[in-house]
Amino acid sequence: MGVVIFSLHRVKAQEAAITDWRAGKASRSFPRDGKTEERNVDRQRTTLVILAAGIGSRFGGGIKQLEPVDGQGHIIMDYSIHDAIAAGFDRVIFIIRRDIEQDFRAVIGSRMEKVCEPLGVEVRYAFQELRNIPGAFPEGRVKPWGTGHAVLACDGLIDGPFAVINADDYYGREGFRKAAAFLASGAYGLVGYHLKNTLSDNGGVTRGICSLSPEGALMGIAETRGIEKTAGGAAANGKALDMEALVSMNFWCLPASFMEVLKKGFPAFLAGMENPLKDEYLLPTIVDGLLKEGVQVTVLPSVDQWFGVTYKEDKPSVTESFRRLHSQGVYQEDLYGDLQKP
Repeated sequence: MGVVIFSLHRVKAQEAAITDWRAGKASRSFPRDGKTEERNVDRQRTTLVILAAGIGSRFGGGIKQLEPVDGQGHIIMDYSIHDAIAAGFDRVIFIIRRDIEQDFRAVIGSRMEKVCEPLGVEVRYAFQELRNIPGAFPEGRVKPWGTGHAVLACDGLIDGPFAVINADDYYGREGFRKAAAFLASGAYGLVGYHLKNTLSDNGGVTRGICSLSPEGALMGIAETRGIEKTAGGAAANGKALDMEALVSMNFWCLPASFMEVLKKGFPAFLAGMENPLKDEYLLPTIVDGLLKEGVQVTVLPSVDQWFGVTYKEDKPSVTESFRRLHSQGVYQEDLYGDLQKP
C-alpha cells in the first residue's frame, strides 16, 4: 500500500500544471525524473473538507467556529475558504452537526454558496451523526466519535484526492498552495507548521510533534499536551521543546482511497474500544497505523503563522492578527473580491 514520496521541488512544479488543468485543458503535466509527462485525465475537482462539527468545549460552550474575527463579520473559515479557492480548490464540503445546521447556514453556509457559485466552486454538506455507526450504539455515549468518523460522513461526496482542515484554525496561504499542488500526486501528505508559530498566549495547547526522515517523510507524530510559552521558547511538563519542530495542525492531504481505509477501520476501532463512552476514531491515529504498514506520508512545511481561538481570551489577538493581514495587503476589505473563475 506504499506510495512514492514527492519532493518539494516537484510540488512546486505541479502548481503550474494544476493551473492549466483547472482552466479546462485536456491533459495535465506531471514532472517525472526531470522530464514532463503528459497524461490525458478526466476533469476532477480538488476538494477541501472542513471539520466544523466540534462542540466548542474549550470556548466557554459557544460555537467557536462561528465567531466573527473582523469588522465585516467574516469568521476564520472565510479566510481558509478564500485561500483554498485562490490556490485551486473548487469543492468545499462542510462537516457539521444537524443541531447547528440552521446557525451554520445563517452565519456562513448560505453566504458561501452565493460566493462560490459564480466562481465554479461546489459547496456541499455532510453531517456527523453520533448514532451513525455499524452495530449497537453504546448507551450513554454523548461524545462525538472523532475526526475519522467525521470524514466518513463524506462518503459518496468525495471522488478524488482531498484536503482536510479544522474549521477554527487559520492556516495561511502557503499551506493551501502546497496542498493543492501536492494533491495531484495522489499521495498522502501533511502540511506542517513550526511549533513557534502555533502557540497561545493564554494557556497550554496540544500539538502533534512530527518526526521526519531526511527525505521529509513523516515517521511519527507525538501528541504532546500542555505546551506553553516560556521565557526561552516553549515547554511541556517542564521539558523544553524545539521551537523549529514541525507540528501537525490537522491539515491533511489524502487520496480518494483513504475513504476505504476509514470504512474498513471503523468497525475494527469499535470492536477494540477500551472505553465505549470516550474513545475516538482520530485521523492522526489512523495515519499512524498506515505508517506502520509502510505507507509514506510527505510533510509539506509552511512558514506561515497559525492562529486560532483555542481560548476565549485568544479572540482579541486573533482579531488584531487579521487586521494586520488586511493592512499589509494580504487580504482586501472585500475578502472575495480578488477571486476569479478560472
